[in-house]
Amino acid sequence: MLFIWYPKCSTCQKAKKWLDSHEIKYTERHIVEENPTYEELKEWHQKSSLPLKKFFNTSGMLYKELKLKDQLPKMSEDEQLKLLATNGMLVKRPVLVAEDKVLVGFKEAEWKNI
Repeated sequence: MLFIWYPKCSTCQKAKKWLDSHEIKYTERHIVEENPTYEELKEWHQKSSLPLKKFFNTSGMLYKELKLKDQLPKMSEDEQLKLLATNGMLVKRPVLVAEDKVLVGFKEAEWKNI
């Protein structure tokens, strides 16, 4: 599994602690140092069955600065994916990528199922 996180994020820290306490093996990736690519985001979006908006860090400063709440509805899915690929701080985290499933954000009940 691939665990994509931002170390200063408290939710990411909780998720990492949860993975470790359940002895789940994963590869760790810093979301800002190695931002998800357009291709990765497109694949993860398809695997997740989530609306693309769920991949945006809607509580982040950059999201608010760019006024994305108003912009996203006007953008195509392709444009949104390209935007997400420009900056890891736009992407909701943590992201857990398994072989056939992708989880965005940390909800323990969802993570137990993976």
